[in-house]
Order: sequence, then C-alpha cells, then structure tokens
Amino acid sequence: MALITNAPKGTLDLLPKESYKTQYVESAMRETAENFGFYEMRTPVFEHTELFHRSVGETTDVVQKEMYTFEDKGGRSVTLRPEGTAGAARAFLENGLFNDPLPQKIYYLTSCYRYEKPQAGRLREFHQFGVESFGAATPAADAEIIALAHTVFNFLGIRNLTLEINSIGCPTCRKAFQDALKTYFEAHKAALCDTCRGRLDRNPMRILDCKSPVCSEIAAGAPKILDYLCDDCRAHFEAVQKYLTAMHIDFTVNPEIVRGLDYYTRTVFEFVSNEIGAQGTVCGGGRYDGLLEELGGKPMAACGFGLGIERLLLLMEAQKTELPVPPKCDIYIASMGEAANIEAARLALDLREEGMSAQFDTVSRGLKAQMKYADKLGALYTVVLGDTELETRKAQLKNMQNGNLTEISLDNFTDTFQSLVINDAMAGFDDLGLSEADLAQIIGGAK
Repeated sequence: MALITNAPKGTLDLLPKESYKTQYVESAMRETAENFGFYEMRTPVFEHTELFHRSVGETTDVVQKEMYTFEDKGGRSVTLRPEGTAGAARAFLENGLFNDPLPQKIYYLTSCYRYEKPQAGRLREFHQFGVESFGAATPAADAEIIALAHTVFNFLGIRNLTLEINSIGCPTCRKAFQDALKTYFEAHKAALCDTCRGRLDRNPMRILDCKSPVCSEIAAGAPKILDYLCDDCRAHFEAVQKYLTAMHIDFTVNPEIVRGLDYYTRTVFEFVSNEIGAQGTVCGGGRYDGLLEELGGKPMAACGFGLGIERLLLLMEAQKTELPVPPKCDIYIASMGEAANIEAARLALDLREEGMSAQFDTVSRGLKAQMKYADKLGALYTVVLGDTELETRKAQLKNMQNGNLTEISLDNFTDTFQSLVINDAMAGFDDLGLSEADLAQIIGGAK
C-alpha cells in the first residue's frame, strides 16, 4: 500500500537514531550562550508580513523570492519566519525589555522557512541558533558575539573555519558608497538579471549579494565599501579587530561581505567552511543599529548572529567530528507472565523517577525475544522476573558487560540497584569492559 503523501520537498525528518546529535549540538549552544550571559527567548513561528518587509528589506532575495506568505482566515497577511532577528526585535519592543537593564542579551533555537531550491546545507525548513544583544553600541559587543560563535565551534571540535569580517558603514557614509555602486552598475545594466535591474535605483548594494553567476562576476569589480567609511565607522571597525586580536581569534577582512538582509550596519561577519560545497557559510551576523527604530522603537544599538544547525551538522559529518554516544538503556526488566510484567512496570517507574533509563516489555514478547530486544537497546543490566522471583522477592541482576550476577531484593530494588551500579563502576573500567561514556552514564543515572 502506497503512502498517501511524503514529507514536503526541502524538509527533513529527524529520526530517533540521529536526534541525539542535534540535542548535543543544541546543548553546547545553550551552555555557551548562558556562559556569555545570554538567555533564551521564544517567538511565534509566524509574524505579520510587514515585520519582515520593514526589517529584512523589500529588495532582498528573502522578501522578493523566498518567504512563505499567506492570508489567514481573518484576511491578514502573515509569514512564516525566514530568520530569527526580526521576531526577537519585535518581541523586545512589544514587551518593553528596553526598560530592563541593558544590554539585553538573548538567544534562541528556532525553525525558519524559506522557499529555496533544496540542496545540501540548504532546506526550506531549517533550524537556527541565534543571539541578539540589544543596547550595546561599542565594538566590544561586536567582538563578544563573534567570540560566542567561535567558542561554540571550539566546544564542538569544529576545524578549518575561516572568520571573515567587514564593515558596511552607517547610513551616512553608505550613501556615497551607494552612489558609487549605482554609477558602476549602470554601466553593466544590460547584463544584470531582471531582479538586479530592479534593485539598481532602490538599493544597488543588494546586487552585491545576488547569486546569479553573471551578476556575481560583475559585482567582483564593484567599488569596495571600506573605501567609503566615515571616521567613526572606520574607528569602530578597527576597534573590533583589536578586540578579536586580543582574544586570539583569527580573522580575515573581506570587503565583499554585505550579508543578505537590509538591517545590517557597520560590522558584518561570516564563519565559512570550504568542506560542505557551495553553502559554506555556517554562521553569519553583525550589527544592526537602525533596526529597532525602523520597527517603531527608540533608536538603540543591536548586534547578533544566526547559525544554521543543519549546515553545522553537515560540516561535523564531513569532518568526522567525534560525538558522544547516544544514551543507552541502564536496565531492561524482562518478565514472564502478567503478574511479573506488572511488577516490572512498577520497578521501571521507580527507577525512572530516580533519573535512570529503565525498559520493560510492552508488546507481550517471549523471554528470549525480550533478551534480544534488551541487547539491541544496549542495556547495561538486565533482570528477569517470573513466579519464583515474585514469591521470594529476589531476582538475579546481570551485568551485561561482564556477565556477573548479583542477587537483588525487589522490595528495595531502586536503592540497591543504584549502589550496585556505583560499586561496579568504581571497580574499574578494565574489569567491567565499560567505555568512559558508559561509566559516565551509569554513575550519572545512579546519582
């Protein structure tokens, strides 16, 4: 019988045998962000469409080509979020977080949606780790968020990433740059794609971000923003570099980076890999001091970044990055007969409430099949319950690593099991044949 449908194009199912990788990466991101003083924010998966028109920019590829926009039943235009910053900025303003001590430093782990041609590292539904620092205008804030991303990569053991930085100036100095770009691209207007010809009068800087090979080749010879920076923007950019150098974070100045969203000002940066094909930008961000005012708030500095989780996992796979083993079952409680299975359910719940992973039979398997299942689960211990064990209130606990048997009381099962596990673990890795990961799991669960 054929399935009635498949997953939509450009989406992926995260299966149980793979989910531990994402959980590990997200845990590293949470821990690092909180060490830097950033705390979690969650925003709706959809927003009013005008939020993205005002923040992301009407001349960007995201708004012109990629957003999932539709009318709800009330006739309002809403859009699935294509990125995380706009929603975070809207929430910051709407909930009055500007009244709290500044800077307000937040992070999020969120899903985003863009209608793009699916390929390796580019999905229509993707997930993003992002940070935003609202209320800090100094170069130190730029350097801090770059250092946060750098620390995440180090934590995860990512290698061979290149940090590329640039400044795209402020609205004042960028005007002269925009004029120079317009003059340059006017001379190549006939060769530009239709989209870029439409951008020429409204926002020629967006042409620098076009993915068309022809437009990209033309853009390579365009004027460079670093030649047009005002004194304040130049001093800010130089100070960012001093902070990065002091923190021993290597970087390359790349004057061609502009980022694909209109809200950026001054510092922009990308962490880039050459190991995952064309979609080599793993993390990108920068400063966007005008965004909050654009959305109706008072002028306030802000900066942040977005890091694609699927793209990061793709890179980790390419680099064969070592990951922790997925959690194993601490104990499988096999049973023979309904009364024994009821007792197994009771014991399993007691163990689970103490933080251990316990399994028992829920599909009426025979004993032999249960033990095969326990083996597939990688159960570290097993115990078999039958009529005799119920009558005597005692059973044999088996260490599946070395085959040792220990008598254990069913009436004091959880406490006794915890003690036995710790004793076994402390007896030594060699005697047990346990890996360090197994040992850490056992001791952690037993505690």
